[in-house]
Amino acid sequence: MHIRKSIFLLWIILLVTACSVKNYSIKTSYKESPIPPPPDYNKEDSWAALPSKRDAADSVPLLSSVKDGQATAQADVFFIYPTIFTSKPTNEYEWNADVSDARLNETIQRTAILNQATSFNGVCRIFIPYYRQAHLYSFYTPNKEDGAQALALAYQDVKKAFEYYLEHYNQGRPIVIASHSQGSYHCERLLLEYFDGKALQSQLVAAYLIGRAIPSTRFKNISPTKSPSETGVWASWNTFAKNYKPKNFERYHEALSTNPLLWNSSEEYAPKELNLGGVALKFTYASQLVDAQNHDGLLWVNKPNIKGGWLVRTKVWHRADINFFYMNIRENVAQRLDAFLAERQTLNTGN
Repeated sequence: MHIRKSIFLLWIILLVTACSVKNYSIKTSYKESPIPPPPDYNKEDSWAALPSKRDAADSVPLLSSVKDGQATAQADVFFIYPTIFTSKPTNEYEWNADVSDARLNETIQRTAILNQATSFNGVCRIFIPYYRQAHLYSFYTPNKEDGAQALALAYQDVKKAFEYYLEHYNQGRPIVIASHSQGSYHCERLLLEYFDGKALQSQLVAAYLIGRAIPSTRFKNISPTKSPSETGVWASWNTFAKNYKPKNFERYHEALSTNPLLWNSSEEYAPKELNLGGVALKFTYASQLVDAQNHDGLLWVNKPNIKGGWLVRTKVWHRADINFFYMNIRENVAQRLDAFLAERQTLNTGN
């Protein structure tokens, strides 16, 4: 019975976080498909998470040491969730999600917002816009132009939401950029357009562009992290079973792979004892869940440290990119923010 529960725990990680496998093909071309109405970010309903309203981003695992610190947070995180729009639509909009789709928004709250975005609420106020995310098929369609147009529309929303955030909420506060999968596709563009070599870079605590293969040389002025307390840097990783290489491995060969137990891109092995804990079934804490080691642009992990873990055959752990390292991410954001605030204080005092 315990073994069965443990395996079920792992399957829950797979089911409740992000990016389902391809399971629906769109037959209509992008230009022939209606476009859902744009969100209005002046309205709270257009935001999946705001500090001023109750949402899943306010949650924390049932662990006495973990608190929602948004009320006193000295920084903000602008978080973009991954692809949740994966099935056959319930309306006429196929290529891009309708932000007024209540059922889809509820799924976004109980999956990506709960299991991923909450890892930042210890020291950051959380801002997450609903956006007209591209359907998962956009990444697989043989007609690349259709997929590109769907993704471009999604980015328009992310960009508009970020500009609204800057104008109405930021007020010069330190900024963390965080994302997963499709979200990282958009945040990669956001960093290039608004931070890399721009004035806003001085407010960047760190960027966590998780679950997307991004070349380590992608940014000219924002460096990959080399240590846990660096500021103004970026991190990224894609999680797979040890010794496994995906069919599209060439995409990852030049990608940055940050070990979230060490916060560098070396191939040094990090044992599970360095893992401060992940989240799984019913948003519960699971200690020392996995180890981690970089290899050729991939983050390799051994089978999860649970009863019955040896029975798990999963090779692609994309959906657990954040779940596996939840507490390490949480600690690291706090560590980098402390360093950022100390640096700012030094600059302000001239010491």
